[in-house]
Amino acid sequence: MHLLLNSMIKTSICLLILLVSCNQPQAQLQKKIKDDAIPLPVELPIIMGASDTESYFPELKGKRIGCIVNQTAVADDIHLIDRLVKNDFNVVKIFSPEHGFRGMADAGETVVDGKDEKTGIEIISLYGPNKKFPSELLEGIDILVFDIQDVGVRFYTYISTMHYAMAAAGKKGIPFVVLDRPNPNGHYVDGPILEKEHTSFVGIHPIPIVHGLTVGELAKMISGEKWIEKSPKLKVVPIQHYNHQREYILPIAPSPNLPNQHSIYLYPSLCLLEPTEVSVGRGTNKQFQLYGHPNFESNFTFTPQPNAGAKHPKLEGKRCNGIDLSTKSLAELRQNKLNLKYLWHSYSIMKGEDFFRNNMFYKISGTKKIKEALQKNISIGELRSEWNEELKNYESIRSKYLLYD
Repeated sequence: MHLLLNSMIKTSICLLILLVSCNQPQAQLQKKIKDDAIPLPVELPIIMGASDTESYFPELKGKRIGCIVNQTAVADDIHLIDRLVKNDFNVVKIFSPEHGFRGMADAGETVVDGKDEKTGIEIISLYGPNKKFPSELLEGIDILVFDIQDVGVRFYTYISTMHYAMAAAGKKGIPFVVLDRPNPNGHYVDGPILEKEHTSFVGIHPIPIVHGLTVGELAKMISGEKWIEKSPKLKVVPIQHYNHQREYILPIAPSPNLPNQHSIYLYPSLCLLEPTEVSVGRGTNKQFQLYGHPNFESNFTFTPQPNAGAKHPKLEGKRCNGIDLSTKSLAELRQNKLNLKYLWHSYSIMKGEDFFRNNMFYKISGTKKIKEALQKNISIGELRSEWNEELKNYESIRSKYLLYD
């Protein structure tokens, strides 16, 4: 009886708080809710495009399907290939991007063709001779489906693979379906716009380093801005309950050297050190979560050694002194701009032309301005002011293709 009475009293209190809420300041109401342990609204779960089968299964019915996927193409604990085969769809080819179908190959490593052990479906690598997706690969295919987790950075090559796949599909008149996924770095836009002379597989589009788009939104931009000769008929299956400010923790590592959310948040900034003499942790268990070199002075040390995804890492076997960023919280790392301090700090120690290993720095940064700023001792703030106007123009273009707030 006492338990029932207590329950009725608590319920009455909760109702009373809700009834008078319209007449109380927000801060005061929130305090009451907290004090009386009334649960706040819970965000609805993010639902991947692949899970919304009603939106794309009809498009695939009776078609010979080609799928551009890797290990990240999982939704509801089932891989897209298994989902399609289970529902009796005719998947005739699997196309895999850099790092391969299982996502275990080293960065830049040529991935060979093969067969999926589980389904027996042919796997064709799109990293190596087929980087630009020769149109003959589409013989015997009626429709292409793209389902790969991206990280929202211009030089992450999955979006280059999508670009060339769309171009090939457009030439062949084959429809292209993108099953959209969240962008874990989609909450901000920053960095210089790619300059045309530095176009490469690690930078195809005139977009900033951190572009603020999902793969579905970028596919719409590629088509809408006519960045390919002929666009295919494009269908984007959107994510449900997602917006660009919502934090999304990746459940599956998108590539061997981005093993966790720390590395994914640090990747846009630390990757600027990749084409320099400084290590960013390849060959350790903290890839893209630290940086250093034998010439640094620090109490923190690491020694790169061969491992999965880094068969011969930079500075292999050499004891490096450096900075460990893995101890920072995700809240600290989830910034709203590129952190150029890592690059500036490294250059201040390593100065000289030898710091830049080759012209790959121009391809990664997409511009000569960053290297020139370092060499001329220009401040980060002054450098940023140079690309702010470009970012305004880009934001105007970006707004036309946004599917999410």
